[in-house]
Amino acid sequence: MKTSVIISTYNAVEWLEKVLWSYARQTVESFELIIADDGSGAETAKLIADFKVKATFPVIHVWQEDAGFQKTKILNKAILACRTDYIIMSDGDCIVRKDFVAKHLKKRKKGRFLSGGYYKLPMSISKLISKEDIDLGRCFELKWLLKNGLSKSFKNNKLNAEGIKEEFLNSFTPSKATWNGHNASGWREDILAVNGFDERMQYGGQDREMGERLKNLGIKGKQIRYSAICLHLDHERSYKTQESIKLNKKIRKYTRTKHIKVTPYGIRKFEALDAVVWESPEVSKKI
Repeated sequence: MKTSVIISTYNAVEWLEKVLWSYARQTVESFELIIADDGSGAETAKLIADFKVKATFPVIHVWQEDAGFQKTKILNKAILACRTDYIIMSDGDCIVRKDFVAKHLKKRKKGRFLSGGYYKLPMSISKLISKEDIDLGRCFELKWLLKNGLSKSFKNNKLNAEGIKEEFLNSFTPSKATWNGHNASGWREDILAVNGFDERMQYGGQDREMGERLKNLGIKGKQIRYSAICLHLDHERSYKTQESIKLNKKIRKYTRTKHIKVTPYGIRKFEALDAVVWESPEVSKKI
């Protein structure tokens, strides 16, 4: 196996099934699929068990009890479950194009992490997409999407950029290369070096905060938003709260201004560190 792919999910069987179909159509099979499950029920477990039997690659279901939105915790557990030295991350609501894994593998490079994006679909098309549409790649064809109600936009270039156009748009996009949980990849040793995700953080920029620590460590991001393509299926975000967003912004600001490389609230727990110690730049550097 050349890489581990982590996708997160929580009680979204209809969307997860479509996503799993897309991984079954990848042009390369030299990967393992780690499903980071933040407390889903029996229906999700059955879907994964059935898919595991049919899959031509290893499928690992990492589950934790439902305790509210705890995505950072289950992702850290999934990172530990990975058995390769390179990790691709996406979500259980993102259908990936057949060359998604291949693109990440082709563009990986030591000292870098890859920053992809997504194409957000309206609910009508999200519901419409069938297994056949995924198997044949129709759902990634701009003509098919426009026929089924997609609006015309510059963003549509994400769906058909290839070759020189693809590289040009990657190089000149105004979007910064950030760690995006729906489409990013990096070396496992680098992710472990920054101690994974900060488990204090809930919804709202928790993935980007880890990317900021990677940058502080000297691991630069590389933009591939026009290369590794995934379709984001529409859904509500009942777990989105102003309190979590406010806390996450505070943590991210501290990470940036203090150039924090390692969180004491990640995979390895530094229980001896209290708030005063964590405020000390000397101690932070030592960690």
